Amino acid sequence: MFQQLIARVGDHPNISWRGRFANACIELRSDGDSQYLSLDEAGLSLADARPDRPITFTLDTGAADWRELISDEPRPGLQTLSTMRRTGRLTVSGDHVAFYQNLLPLELLFSMSRPRPKKTAAAQTGPSIDPIIGRYLNMEIQGQPHRVYFEEAGQGIPLICLHTAGADGRQYRDILNDEAITANYRVVVFDLPWHGKSSPPAGFQDQFYQLTTDSYVAVVMAMKEALGLDNPVVMGCSIGGRAVLHLALRHGRELRAVIGLQSALFAENKIDGEPDGLRSIHRPDVHGPEISGALMMGMIAPQSNSADAWETLWHYMQGGPGIFMGDLNYYFTDGDMRNGLADGIDTAECPVHLLTGEYDTSATPELTQQLADDINATSFQVMKDMGHFPMSENPETFRGYLLPVLEQIAS
Repeated sequence: MFQQLIARVGDHPNISWRGRFANACIELRSDGDSQYLSLDEAGLSLADARPDRPITFTLDTGAADWRELISDEPRPGLQTLSTMRRTGRLTVSGDHVAFYQNLLPLELLFSMSRPRPKKTAAAQTGPSIDPIIGRYLNMEIQGQPHRVYFEEAGQGIPLICLHTAGADGRQYRDILNDEAITANYRVVVFDLPWHGKSSPPAGFQDQFYQLTTDSYVAVVMAMKEALGLDNPVVMGCSIGGRAVLHLALRHGRELRAVIGLQSALFAENKIDGEPDGLRSIHRPDVHGPEISGALMMGMIAPQSNSADAWETLWHYMQGGPGIFMGDLNYYFTDGDMRNGLADGIDTAECPVHLLTGEYDTSATPELTQQLADDINATSFQVMKDMGHFPMSENPETFRGYLLPVLEQIAS
């Protein structure tokens, strides 16, 4: 079973490059039987007999789950090693730090090596310039000076787009370039402070970054006021999908509607065998940005094309130190809405539309359904063959779900 996997990967340059610095012997356990995967300067190798060297860590799941993991289209929850851990289908024992140090090449081997559809390329006869304008906005947010980078395209109803934790506004590039959207909507995408091209404020070296409900809502409303965006639509994904709920609750009268992508009342930082959970991504002995990218592989659907999937992961690999975890303070803790706050959302005053990918193991379709029922959402749809980042991992499929919602709001 695993030998065909190594044959599929071949001499993958990213695995070989990382192997120069690795020295791991990994036990792959399946229903009581084991094979042994070595990753070192010699590359990848697989043995049936236990080698004469210490086992670094063990990955243990059933044979059926191993087979599904390496298949072309596994079920949601079985698409990557990290996803299987989140859903309780895979147990990691041994050196957990070494597991993180080797997670990216392991995910390249097990999940990202599977065949993926190719991105449909637009016909191009020569150089072209995207119809996107990028600018910096200097303003105060909660009494502190900031220089916020934003991009916009189109005209008509303002549409503010909020990116995911640890990433930036590049996730909405295809939305900004979609003429079917920009013909009727003025799309505005900004990088949260500390993210992308929005540098931290002066004196950041003396601060500890943590995103809160108050600070997130404040920056969105500050952007709205500074750019004169009257009665806008706000669309957010992941932490942005939670933020649109707080915005509808606190400022529903000032908004035309909100669109929640991967929205839920709460999320749990729950990884098997990890008392510190995702804090491991900011240990000094692991490469935090690479671990962030490797973990996010598990949030992307196997049907997403390779080019868009890897560009989504690249954004995560460029995040500043501590920023992803600072955002997750809002996602896991401060922004938790199981306290009954969501009951105050008036969807008659501010319509709430919800779209969730079926392969998301964080804001699952079941959690979004619960939210939709609790607040009497204006609309809710599960997006087939989509993961946690619909606007960037598979924009071609996503627009088929988004355009009807935008048309409904405009009408």
